[in-house]
Amino acid sequence: MKKKIELVSPGGNLPKIEYAYYYGADAVYVGYPDFSLRARLNDFSETNLKKAVALARKREKKIYFTLNVYAHERHLAKIKKHLSFIKKIKPDAVIVSDPGILSLVKKHSPKTKIHLSTQANTTNSEAVKFWQSQGVSRIVLAREVTLEEIKMIKKKCPNIELEYFVHGAMCMSLSGRCLLSKWMRDRSANLGDCVQPCRWPYHATRENKEEIILSEDKNGSYLFNSKDLCLIEHLDKLAKAGVNAFKIEGRTKSVFYAALATKSYRRAINAVEKEKSGKKLNKIVKEEKSELNKLTNREYSTGFLFGKDKWENNFDCSHRRNRWQFVGEICPVKSRKAGAPLAQFNRVKVHNAIKTGDQLEIITPENIYASRVAEIKNEKAELVVSAHGGNRNIYFIGLSGEFPRGSLLRKKLFEAEACH
Repeated sequence: MKKKIELVSPGGNLPKIEYAYYYGADAVYVGYPDFSLRARLNDFSETNLKKAVALARKREKKIYFTLNVYAHERHLAKIKKHLSFIKKIKPDAVIVSDPGILSLVKKHSPKTKIHLSTQANTTNSEAVKFWQSQGVSRIVLAREVTLEEIKMIKKKCPNIELEYFVHGAMCMSLSGRCLLSKWMRDRSANLGDCVQPCRWPYHATRENKEEIILSEDKNGSYLFNSKDLCLIEHLDKLAKAGVNAFKIEGRTKSVFYAALATKSYRRAINAVEKEKSGKKLNKIVKEEKSELNKLTNREYSTGFLFGKDKWENNFDCSHRRNRWQFVGEICPVKSRKAGAPLAQFNRVKVHNAIKTGDQLEIITPENIYASRVAEIKNEKAELVVSAHGGNRNIYFIGLSGEFPRGSLLRKKLFEAEACH
């Protein structure tokens, strides 16, 4: 394949951006809370966004700003002010869904590239042509678009970039335009404040012959809980169909998720781009699908890619219980005198408990290593039997070797899969 396929990863905060780039993302997408569809669990300020752009430039990567809310009149003045900021710091593109915001971008930051959000629900070539005529350079296609439709759209619109979600949570509503959250909790999904009522358990009772009542109940079913999307086994098909960029959902998820999902898709994309033989490609994809199964998920499906006419839901539970736990990240070693007693240890920021004797896996962008925890010391060089997350969560962990900054640690908790 002649043109490099772009991998676009979620940038929920500065550490997640750092990890996404380190583990192979070509670009990240980030957003200011007031204008992004991730208003909750989003601590980005204009100061942090400026730092994020600087980080992208340092890493020679791309960064896209989300302005993908469906704006009300009260948002317009703030958006105009924010666009002045965007014009100055120059992200690689903005992602919009509202025609009014698109118009404001062209007026107040005319040199900024415009990508169209999946929220705009672009499902056909005529819609693509319309948005292209409005100055859009890339379309993030609706999740409802099938593989055959992608092929037809690219054939009819060869001069525009197409982006497609390949991994992450799925919304039970059309391209995420859900009203349940607003109706039930007065928090709008279309303004980035969804409380995810589709993930709650419900109990169905028939009040009469014509009416079924849904109510929350601890013994209920997860009626609206769609499985997560995972298309790692079909990237070659999407590339041949004409998709230029593959996107991973998950700005509110952990640094561990951002890194591991990016790592898996990076390796699979590299294999597709090198046009490896079927067996080699299948081997790599199988290995990376196994890695993705080690992330917390609701079980995986292919979504609408192959034109299924029904939802793939997980009715039994909110998500599958994860057998693997993220326990820490390797940090840079503070300078100390040569021959200091901790020189052979890895300095670790601990997220979940690590005990002497634990069998860990150490993950780097290139490899995964196994190691038993030989010893643990605190920052005072005192020997301890276990390390725990929290405010004072830096420890020195004795492993089989010294690993680079940004390596991630995980351990296996149990064998049997279960719902949670």
